[in-house]
Amino acid sequence: MGKDVRADICEVGRLLYDRGYVASNDGNISVRVGENEVIVTPSGVSKGRMEPGMLVRCDLDGNVLPDDASGRFPSSEVKMHLAVYRARPDVRAVVHAHPVFATAFAICRHELAEPYLPELVLNFGKIPVTDFAMLSTDEVPRSLMPFVHDYNGVLLANHGAVAWGGDVWAAFDLMETIEHSAKIYKAVHDLGGGVPLAPEDVAHLERLRAFYRRRAARRDDAAAGDAGEGATDANA
Repeated sequence: MGKDVRADICEVGRLLYDRGYVASNDGNISVRVGENEVIVTPSGVSKGRMEPGMLVRCDLDGNVLPDDASGRFPSSEVKMHLAVYRARPDVRAVVHAHPVFATAFAICRHELAEPYLPELVLNFGKIPVTDFAMLSTDEVPRSLMPFVHDYNGVLLANHGAVAWGGDVWAAFDLMETIEHSAKIYKAVHDLGGGVPLAPEDVAHLERLRAFYRRRAARRDDAAAGDAGEGATDANA
């Protein structure tokens, strides 16, 4: 599993870079691979040029594991990732990037709240904006806490966007949805404003969102139970 996860992280990193969601050494990606272990992108490396051996293994306190072979430091924003994992046991991956339109909304402190797009309502409800938090400090994870339980992604004020999901591809897809939605909202604004979904349609989508989240939680619980049974059988 470790090799597949590392390859997926590197591929997502290249997609982020190729699509202009990050530049230079911006952005970071992590995947939770155990109860107290994550694989995270290294500090100071372009997401477009990562190799699997560069990725860093650390615990949920941010300590590099003794048997990590990367020889590198984890991303300076790893605390943000770890805060999400501690608050949301169902989350297995976090993607942070600086996509142009989403970051512009974050700089303007404009959340994507109007229910224009069914996909946005279904995946996020809305996309809120955090308070500004100084990069690489404990302020960043604290700024997420009002939102992490109820949303799958946020805009980081004057910084970028972050999304989290059940695996690294789900988190990437949500990041892509954030940026695509931001482009559409900008176009709607330029055209003079749009017509939102009817309240009853929004309510229906919100119920669907709650249903999908409950179903995902049941699936995760079942997978954890199967893993526990396998460990018991192996030790019998």
